[in-house]
Amino acid sequence: MNVTKNQIDALNYQVTVEIAAADYAPALHKRLNEYRRRADIKGFRKGMAPMSLIQRFYGDQSLYEAVNGLISDQLDSFIREEKIRVVGEPLPSEDQPQLEWKAGNDFTFKFDIAQTPELSFEVGKGDKIPYYEINVTEAAKKEMKKNMLQQYGSLQEGTKTKEEDYIIADISNEGHSAEGVYVSIRQVAEAVRPAFIGLKAGAKLTVNVNEAFENETDRASMLKVDKARLAELDPVFQFNVVNVKTFVAAEENQETWDKMFGEGTVTTPEQFEEKIVERIKASHDQEARYRFSEDARRYFLEKAGVELPEPFLKRWLIHANEGKFTAEQVEAEFDGFIKDFKWQLVRGYLMQKLSLKVSKEDIQQAAEDFVAYQYAMYGMPNMPQDLIKSAAKNVLDDENQVRRLEEQCEDNKTFAALRETVTLQTKKISEEKFRELK
Repeated sequence: MNVTKNQIDALNYQVTVEIAAADYAPALHKRLNEYRRRADIKGFRKGMAPMSLIQRFYGDQSLYEAVNGLISDQLDSFIREEKIRVVGEPLPSEDQPQLEWKAGNDFTFKFDIAQTPELSFEVGKGDKIPYYEINVTEAAKKEMKKNMLQQYGSLQEGTKTKEEDYIIADISNEGHSAEGVYVSIRQVAEAVRPAFIGLKAGAKLTVNVNEAFENETDRASMLKVDKARLAELDPVFQFNVVNVKTFVAAEENQETWDKMFGEGTVTTPEQFEEKIVERIKASHDQEARYRFSEDARRYFLEKAGVELPEPFLKRWLIHANEGKFTAEQVEAEFDGFIKDFKWQLVRGYLMQKLSLKVSKEDIQQAAEDFVAYQYAMYGMPNMPQDLIKSAAKNVLDDENQVRRLEEQCEDNKTFAALRETVTLQTKKISEEKFRELK
């Protein structure tokens, strides 16, 4: 058995593994005996069939398994001894010679192996990254107050529909009818929407629902039918407006403040404005942290100067996803893949330099935060903790979700540590200018 290497460049090797018949003979003999013990061949007691028959039935498979077992061992040893930071997996070389799979033959195999670069750079106060402080403007305070009061508003009786209003209508045609249908004017297709403006209770209008409500799920819900039945229905309906509803923002008073912040927490307009400013600053800080993460990612990717064996990676992606992606699809998505791959390497190096680790507890907390966020998005912001933990368990049973949460935790820990480690170049900026940043 002989293993030779040809280092093509810093990231690519070609490894040749030569296996003589004497090298694989013991492994081949052992595998044939294993097949013999398990073989249940008609006319012979189990395990007692003659070896000539076993060789006829199982000889090729045994040879393949014996030789490939030796190849795998040799490649593993080579990678370990050479301390290769292997990427993907070894691939058969494009100049691999044809093989005749016959017991007694010698075999020569050629493999391409690639590795990731060894990173080496310092992280400290010498690294300067911008950190933005977004100014709180009067316009922002006014907008936040409006949104908060809208959030705690309610639907009330209206007289004539405006774009932000709703109608309650009975709808019908010869094939179908539905009573008490709620229609948000904002959800009506823009081309049809003018017909819904200025309506009063008792108004009638003819509507092609396919044109007015382009989303099939919304349309099925409005018509109170299964989505599969939509194609059967005549889309032209008579709408009889029963009522007009308008959304009225909450009044700025003690009752509203108690709903927003808890009883007695805010008791004056000045305190309400302080809370508004707090929320704006919290939102701005979240945006500033996200912007810092993007700037820090770009900065350290450039500083690391990561080079990858890209031709090998393209071949490996096609090989590893055989039948799922074509070479054209891999090429089209490769820039995004390589960017993410480089960041994984840089992030791993930064975590090592900054002595960071992600624990099971971190991932558990991330899963619970994810579930709580989903509940909040559906209008259930204060779900009991036992329900959140139960739903989080289902998330953690999904390997893909666990990996996503792990990467999220790695990002969060890395960027939090970098904010404490590098020099933050604090820059005050208007919200408008902040939005224009590239």
